[in-house]
Amino acid sequence: MAKESSNGLSKPPPMPSPLRNSKFFQVIVADNFFTGSKDNLRKWIGHPRFELIRHDVTEPLLVEVDQIYHLACPASPIFYKYNPVKTIKTNVIGTLNMLGLAKRVGARILLTSTSEVYGDPLEHPQKEEYWGNVNPIGVRSCYDEGKRVAETLMFDYHRQHGIEIRIARIFNTYGPRMNIDDGRVVSNFIAQALRGESLTVQAPGTQTRSFCYVSDMVDGLIRLMGGDNTGPINLGNPGEFTMMELAETVKELIDPKVPVKIVENTPDDPRQRKPDITKAKELLGWEPKITLRQGLPLMEEDFRQRLGVPKKA
Repeated sequence: MAKESSNGLSKPPPMPSPLRNSKFFQVIVADNFFTGSKDNLRKWIGHPRFELIRHDVTEPLLVEVDQIYHLACPASPIFYKYNPVKTIKTNVIGTLNMLGLAKRVGARILLTSTSEVYGDPLEHPQKEEYWGNVNPIGVRSCYDEGKRVAETLMFDYHRQHGIEIRIARIFNTYGPRMNIDDGRVVSNFIAQALRGESLTVQAPGTQTRSFCYVSDMVDGLIRLMGGDNTGPINLGNPGEFTMMELAETVKELIDPKVPVKIVENTPDDPRQRKPDITKAKELLGWEPKITLRQGLPLMEEDFRQRLGVPKKA
């Protein structure tokens, strides 16, 4: 079926690429390595179906692709508040560039949005229909509002240009190969415990988060990209833990002797975070399989190796 172009003239749909019916995908990774590391990709360097480009999405990218997973943006408060203008440029200009690419080549594009679009929620758990409670001028707004604008751009391109879009609202995700000094709570606690340092819990310690292991999250993203639903769809583990409960779990796992230290909280820190994943279950057939107690030891093993901390006797 012909598509309607922005100038009102019909145009033929893009020719199908042989990759759409290929058993194996060719993968191009574009990364500016602001928060990432080439070490995480070492095993794929030289693979005949893998290509790595050092590129910042705030600049246009000219490649031929069928699918775009637009994951660009620092997700840790330490990194996204380091250069807030750059963060919002990544969310807005970067998303515009990726949508422009999708429009040019007829690709389907998936945006990894965030549970932070719900702000400090007045609804619990959070459903996709909830519009959120977000501070538009706070220190976290470069990330929170940036992702909200990115979602707006995705739907505007979808409505105006017929772009195939998918939006995932990702809740806290953890796993091996995270930056050790990432600044997010799971990596913080594991690194601190392995170093024998105090676990720094932001006051009051009763605020909650839900933690999804990375392999579960990747499965959800692939299912969303391959399905027929635009989203937004929540992807996360509905298991809910207070920060004190997480600290005690990490202590039990790594070193019961490390102390817990309460520190000052950051502004606009959400008090509760738990996804309603009803849509993911019904539309994608997806729900997480790995519990927090199963996932933490896998992350601990990776952090031990990189920090040079010997295994417990």
